[in-house]
Amino acid sequence: MADKRPYIAMVVVQVIFAGMAMISKAAFNMGMNTFIFLFYRQAFSVIFLLPLCLIFGRKNAPPLPFKLLLKIFIVSLIGLTINLDVYNVAIKFTSTTVATAATNAIPVLTFIFAVLLKMETLNPRRLPGILKLFGVTLCLVGVLVIAFYKGPQLISLNSFHPIIHGSVANHHMISNSNKTWIKGTFLMVLSAVAWSSFIVSQGFILNEYPHQLIFQTLCAIFSTFQSFLVAVAFERRLSKWKLNYDFGLIAIAYSGLFIGVLGFYLQTWSIDKKGPVFAAIFTPLSLLITIASSALLLGEVTYLGSVLGGVVMVIGLYSVLWGKIKEKKPADQILRT
Repeated sequence: MADKRPYIAMVVVQVIFAGMAMISKAAFNMGMNTFIFLFYRQAFSVIFLLPLCLIFGRKNAPPLPFKLLLKIFIVSLIGLTINLDVYNVAIKFTSTTVATAATNAIPVLTFIFAVLLKMETLNPRRLPGILKLFGVTLCLVGVLVIAFYKGPQLISLNSFHPIIHGSVANHHMISNSNKTWIKGTFLMVLSAVAWSSFIVSQGFILNEYPHQLIFQTLCAIFSTFQSFLVAVAFERRLSKWKLNYDFGLIAIAYSGLFIGVLGFYLQTWSIDKKGPVFAAIFTPLSLLITIASSALLLGEVTYLGSVLGGVVMVIGLYSVLWGKIKEKKPADQILRT
């Protein structure tokens, strides 16, 4: 059972992430400010994490040097605050399918960062290197397909959702603009770049200070402070900051607890146990979940271009992973002989 836990954890993570895309999208369609949403989401995460950290995290934890604390602050700024603010704006401009399709670029971007930092090798003259380069190219092609080719509608169940029909219809008036769609797609890629840098940086920090719960709590605290400053800069009307007992509050609570606490912890734990490549294998699962459930639950329109681009990116992802597997096989064969 112990060997199966990372597999179960990563499936749960992908379900949680797909849920985040849909719930956040619905909240934004109903008028929730994206920057204020992130502040409250991170604040909810701190409320859940801080007691756990004080009870379990302080045991046998060495003191944090200021230099490491500064690193965590910067990593939180890029990997959480900037990443999630850009992601929220991007999902408002596009769709949940685009959001989850773009996540397939994250493992590939992480690989690129790892190559630049000499954590990974790339030899374009051998089969593993060719597969990796082919995968990176396909991911880029997938992004361009999503950005510049919408294509016909595949799924549209708006008429079955009278409660959210008005807000969704209003969203389509915004996102149907080609310029807005292209802008949203590239913002989504920018978010993926920020998240990839966070994954790589997280590995360095946890090697230096292997206390996951403390690291996670500090990231949430720093990001709450940072996202508050960003939200104040973009929205100063007090009426927009007021929380009501509506879907926006549900979205904040879900994101704070299931994404900021449970999803973050399970993903970090799985990467620690099995490595980033193992975690990356499960990424396409959230795309499949989102395509089906966004139409059924949100009445969202799914375009052919988003699906095609997502499929191309999934193929690119598995090409990179295949290259990594091929790269390891000769070493394994030498060990067996």
